[in-house]
Amino acid sequence: MADPSSYRPRPGQIPDSPGVYKFRDEHRRVIYVGKAKNLRQRVANYFQDLANLHPRTRTMVTTAASVEWTVVSTEVEALQLEYSWIKEFDPRFNVKYRDDKSYPYLAVTLNEEFPRVQVMRGAKKKGVRYFGPYGHAWAIRETVDLMLRVFPVRTCSAGVFKNAARTGRPCLLGYIGKCSAPCVGRVTPEEHRELAEDFCDFMAGRTGTYIRRLEKDMTQAAEEMEYERAARLRDDAEALKRAMEKSAVVLADATDADLIAVAEDELEAALQIFHVRGGRVRGQRGWVTDKVEAVDTSGLVEHALQQLYGEERGDAVPKEVLVPALPEDAEAVSQWLAERRGSQVSLRIPQRGDKKDLMVTVQRNAQQALGLHKTKRASDLTTRSRALEEIAEALGLDTAPLRIECYDISHLQGDDVVASMVVFEDGLARKSEYRRFQIKGFEGQDDVRSMHEVIGRRFKRYLQDKERAGEWEEAPETATGPAPGATGPAPAPAPAAPGPGPAATGPVPAPALTAASPDGEPEPREDDGRPKRFAYPPQLVVVDGGQPQVAAAKRALDELGIDDIAVCGLAKRLEEVWLPDDDDPVVLPRSSEGLYLLQRIRDEAHRFAITYQRAKRAKRIRSSPLDDVTGLGETRKQALVKHFGSVKKLRQATIDEICEVPGIGRRTAESVAAALASTAPAAPAVNTATGEIIEEDDGGSS
Repeated sequence: MADPSSYRPRPGQIPDSPGVYKFRDEHRRVIYVGKAKNLRQRVANYFQDLANLHPRTRTMVTTAASVEWTVVSTEVEALQLEYSWIKEFDPRFNVKYRDDKSYPYLAVTLNEEFPRVQVMRGAKKKGVRYFGPYGHAWAIRETVDLMLRVFPVRTCSAGVFKNAARTGRPCLLGYIGKCSAPCVGRVTPEEHRELAEDFCDFMAGRTGTYIRRLEKDMTQAAEEMEYERAARLRDDAEALKRAMEKSAVVLADATDADLIAVAEDELEAALQIFHVRGGRVRGQRGWVTDKVEAVDTSGLVEHALQQLYGEERGDAVPKEVLVPALPEDAEAVSQWLAERRGSQVSLRIPQRGDKKDLMVTVQRNAQQALGLHKTKRASDLTTRSRALEEIAEALGLDTAPLRIECYDISHLQGDDVVASMVVFEDGLARKSEYRRFQIKGFEGQDDVRSMHEVIGRRFKRYLQDKERAGEWEEAPETATGPAPGATGPAPAPAPAAPGPGPAATGPVPAPALTAASPDGEPEPREDDGRPKRFAYPPQLVVVDGGQPQVAAAKRALDELGIDDIAVCGLAKRLEEVWLPDDDDPVVLPRSSEGLYLLQRIRDEAHRFAITYQRAKRAKRIRSSPLDDVTGLGETRKQALVKHFGSVKKLRQATIDEICEVPGIGRRTAESVAAALASTAPAAPAVNTATGEIIEEDDGGSS
């Protein structure tokens, strides 16, 4: 590890003009490229106290052995040079979007004497007009097949074309009218090129001209009683309309725009791009990148723009680029895009209307792409096994943790504090064993205390169920540790110890326990004959949080005398793994399958906790006096309110009137009347200007 002070430039040595800088390692390899409006200010930031640097930046400067820079005249030149150097040197600490597939394009080879329409992948070639990209090659072929009726452009390979020219016979498409057969001289090279250019114009979005022209010719042919020609023109127009319908209109003003959305977490980011031409989505693609440098959403957008348009010219750069966040130097990026297009480019964040609605769709696709990227690894048994082995090695476990439980605390400013427990077995979620907890030991916001309570309550149930099942072996009275062959933890010598031992006379009480399965039902007790899932201990407990939460979980286990379950925490900010009693976290490699699995487990616990917390809060907000009536379900509550019109009018009804509601018996009616009588109605609202009492209808309170 290098000391950044060993290669720090002398004060005043760095110019204060725009430029691009490179960090190199000890082998002279470029490991990072950056640009700056002011080189002196930007580069100096890398040589401050290491404790103040972002961990990724700290790793980069300690890996580097030298820094150098190049001065340019404008910020746009700096942007272009940065892109060129990133492409040339492929620095390991720069964000680079990668894709797991090569998207197909519809290409027209205008650089040939007889242009050809075909599907192309890979690097773009000079003189070829591209449309797309498309999600699937078959989508291109279906579109081309419809359009060849109107624009019979050559689609055959060079070998087929030469063979037809040699024999004087066109291919099958030439016979059925889907190729103008330039190979046998049916059209001149100029006429065929004009067909190819018309094809390109239609694909570029200028569709109305051709359809109107076909419809006009069709009408004229019908007036001249050339009905066969009119029918063919009618079919041609319908074919073009069907080709247009394959991409629905999303922007009514026939906009040419690219919409870019980013979904990210601490380690990775997924990018989705929708290409809209003529108001229609003509193509879509997505990239994924590791966040190997300290970069925010605006930085990710800037890198995406560089990679997306760095090799493009002309119409390939649209008039509008819609992004979720503007780059740090949006003006310079806009100018750079305008130079590549040859005209002004609008770079902005959509605020309202159809464009904002479409951006929501693009963002949803980005979120799904990131989730798919993270979960597709878990579908492979080999990958899951490697992930568990990496976790065991990183945490110093004797065996791979086949059962992992993760806990998370959720609340809204201290209200409705709940916790979640999710279970992963062999790297896969076991949703039937998820559990939810309400925090009842105290009120207010204290994540550490909440974590201690939840872990303690869960493992008290574990000890209870073990003792009921006869799996707990009591130690001799004189022993201070577990007896030989005992499977449980050693009993504490104090009489009040929660762990079973000689002083224990029965199961450990758990008076405040409120656990529920995913459907909200209480956890089954010992007399219902159902499995006691709290009896299955995990090999690893993961808590969502850092050192304080880990210490609280470990303390709860120690208080119960449990010492054979490992504990760790995963902190969101830097994805660090914390172990009890360790001052420094365990940092797993970014490409570690073990880290991916821990992230999945932590994110699932967070999702499950926040879903429960929101449902609990919503139920509290929608509370009604009828909720306290035993045996009165949601259907009958709605029937009562619907019959009387509101809870206020129901409160004024007699028991006999309540009994008139279908499904409501006299006993239930008495319970309803008693519940409503015990809850005083809210004070009436008063208009402070007039003193008038405002009558309010509380019909929606139930």
